[in-house]
Amino acid sequence: MVAVTVVLAGCHASEGGGSVGGPSRGGDSAGPSASASTRTPAAPSAGATGESPSGSATGSSASPASCAAGHAEVTVSPGDAVVRRLCVRPGTVVSLVLLPRPDDKRWTAVRSSAPALVLTSGWRVDADGTAHASLRCAGTRGGTADVTASAKAPDVAGAARVVLTLHVSVVPYTTQG
Repeated sequence: MVAVTVVLAGCHASEGGGSVGGPSRGGDSAGPSASASTRTPAAPSAGATGESPSGSATGSSASPASCAAGHAEVTVSPGDAVVRRLCVRPGTVVSLVLLPRPDDKRWTAVRSSAPALVLTSGWRVDADGTAHASLRCAGTRGGTADVTASAKAPDVAGAARVVLTLHVSVVPYTTQG
């Protein structure tokens, strides 16, 4: 089970869908309030189709109206899916929280495949093993980036291994004119 907490000024789409401002998608209003908050469970990766078992669109196929805008928080718990998707609007700041791992491995780093599109900053690991990073999405551009988190056992030689991939799709606002 994946737990995603989102606080934002827009809408949010994660691997399992969900809604801002209510527990079910069917009763959504036209738009959430600026201080809307939700904790939504999401299903594990559904494969190459890009759709979750509930049938809601994710990733680059997500409806632009369902993308996070402003600020969002993504919390990764032990046992969560190792591949996740997040749709955001340009300029969105995502707080990534990686909860302590139950194995002997410790979080070591977060990296972006496209730092010009999604810049990682503010990396820190608390004494209890919880890691934090800030993901700042480009202000006007659209595109996709893979944000990877790696971990390794502190007493074992060798490079850390990627244990989480967050596919971030930045969907620009449409212009009318």
